[in-house]
Amino acid sequence: MEAFLKVLLPRLSPGTTFKIHPFQGKQDLLKKLEDRLRAYKKWLPPHYRIAVVIDRDNDDCRELKKQLESLSLRSGLVTRTRSRRGRWQVVNRIVVEELEAWYFGDWTAVCEAYPRTPQNIPSRAAYRCPDAIRGGTWEKFERIMQHHGYFKGGLRKVEAARAVAEFIEPARNSSDSFQKFRDAIVEATGPHSVAAELTAGDRREPCR
Repeated sequence: MEAFLKVLLPRLSPGTTFKIHPFQGKQDLLKKLEDRLRAYKKWLPPHYRIAVVIDRDNDDCRELKKQLESLSLRSGLVTRTRSRRGRWQVVNRIVVEELEAWYFGDWTAVCEAYPRTPQNIPSRAAYRCPDAIRGGTWEKFERIMQHHGYFKGGLRKVEAARAVAEFIEPARNSSDSFQKFRDAIVEATGPHSVAAELTAGDRREPCR
């Protein structure tokens, strides 16, 4: 996710400054998030925004979102979900179920990065809804890539993240969780916001 966002964010919101703080997996993020947000609250300028990005994996989306909201609120920061008049400091976003679902949401970008991959993947029933792909999206992505001559030794996730992010068109991505992430970042980096602070977790049902 870190590699993906480093390429995507300057394209999604040109001119915005940002930092990405990766954690050592999902549980590490959940363990440390409240303390990290409390520390931010002591100095956070009013025009800064924090986005917490985490994979759903096999968790219940609503329970995971409730946990993130609770951690954010206990830190004393205002979340987008609880804000009034758009005055928020933190937005919690869940990737369903993991980063590779966002690739399936913009398969044209995948084909541009890896030209031997077939363009008709999204028309197949198993891949029509990126956030509902069963059996693990990175495994499915790896299988398709290998079938067409890429990553024979196994999916190199950082390499793929950078390559696909170069061609992602945010407006055409059909993943619901990507759309919610995109819309929050666009809102956060509007004319009255000059910085976005991103906290990226382990990367994995769409939630508001």
